[in-house]
Amino acid sequence: MQLEDGFYDVPPGKLAAVVTHLEMRAKAPLRPVPEPQGLGLERKEAPGVDWYRALFRKVGAEDWLWFSRLVMDEAALRAILQDPLVEVYALREGGADKGLLELDFREEGECELAFFGLASDLIGRGVGRWLMNRAIDLAWRRGITCFHVHTCTLDSPQALPFYMRSGFVPVRRQVEIADDPRLAGLLPESAAPQVPILR
Repeated sequence: MQLEDGFYDVPPGKLAAVVTHLEMRAKAPLRPVPEPQGLGLERKEAPGVDWYRALFRKVGAEDWLWFSRLVMDEAALRAILQDPLVEVYALREGGADKGLLELDFREEGECELAFFGLASDLIGRGVGRWLMNRAIDLAWRRGITCFHVHTCTLDSPQALPFYMRSGFVPVRRQVEIADDPRLAGLLPESAAPQVPILR
């Protein structure tokens, strides 16, 4: 569909985000970063939906309005989490889950960096760079030809430049319209105060 230049109204109760799709077509060099102290990355084999959604909320829902896995039917989400071609990792510190890394190999020859996020107290400590290095190693060990990810303007403003510094190249842009999860009761209305609610 060809759109004319200009402004378009977003209906009340909806969110609009510009989504950028990025690809890495060959394994990018890992960026130097000190090994973080007291952190470990643990693969979760077929994690439970409740555990997964709790970590999903911790790293993305309150600050950045991550909601896709909150609106997903529980059976559909369980099927993804139990698929052997989907790898879910928890970044742990002091016995607590503090980060989420999800790699999706269901498309042959490809890996999607489906979710990548840290609890707010880990941001700014170099942990994201360290975790991205692990993600790149884990993705490319399977002999893929494309590692891809997408981010949007509802996410942290640091996300897009971080992915580009990590070796991903922007290849496509879309606009996504969705129900505001705060008005649907999935997230508190206090979540992501930088994104105003339009009733």
